[in-house]
Amino acid sequence: MMNVIRVFLADDHALVRAGFRSLLQSFHGIEVVGEAEDGQGALKLLKEKQADILLLDVSMKGLNGLEVLGRVSKLNPRIRVIMLSMHANEEYVVQALKDGACGYLLKDAGMGELELAVRSVARGEIYLSPAVSKYIVDEYLRRGDTNGPSQQRRPFEGLTSRQREILQLIAEGHSTKEIAAKLDLSVKTVDSHRTELMTRLGIHDIAGLVRYAIRVGLISSEK
Repeated sequence: MMNVIRVFLADDHALVRAGFRSLLQSFHGIEVVGEAEDGQGALKLLKEKQADILLLDVSMKGLNGLEVLGRVSKLNPRIRVIMLSMHANEEYVVQALKDGACGYLLKDAGMGELELAVRSVARGEIYLSPAVSKYIVDEYLRRGDTNGPSQQRRPFEGLTSRQREILQLIAEGHSTKEIAAKLDLSVKTVDSHRTELMTRLGIHDIAGLVRYAIRVGLISSEK
């Protein structure tokens, strides 16, 4: 008898969650065991739910998908994570896979692709939407990065978890004081992180940081 694949959903759009839940429950042998509208909620509920697969939205407010991914890997390494996104962003895909994601699925994928992704990852395989795979290969060939160890690290990969968290909050429109209060840091520390962010990324204004955060998938343009 086939084991049931238990799936947990984390996405900050109620209609998106409802759509995924309905589709998943129509597939034989797949059960939705829980859902959350933000990263903190997902981490809390995953301690209680027995999930095999986590479908995790990339662009959630407060705690984005990449940060949740890193914490889930420590919380329960057995859970396999499939990132959900509207965009085939190469930088974010590479970072997600390095941080332990087992799949990257575009939200405009068809029903068949959703089922294929869940079943493939449940078997221990890596699944990337075809458009994501093509984008990564095209970028790899365009750059000509054939000397793996000697290639320069992309700026995003060089950011610490704290710097990525602050970058997201800046891009979401929070002030320095709000960020400091939210992360329990001093205003001076947040300012230092922001300065280091700008130096590492070669960006010299807040608008530039916002555009960069959208480009790498920390937030979506609609947010």
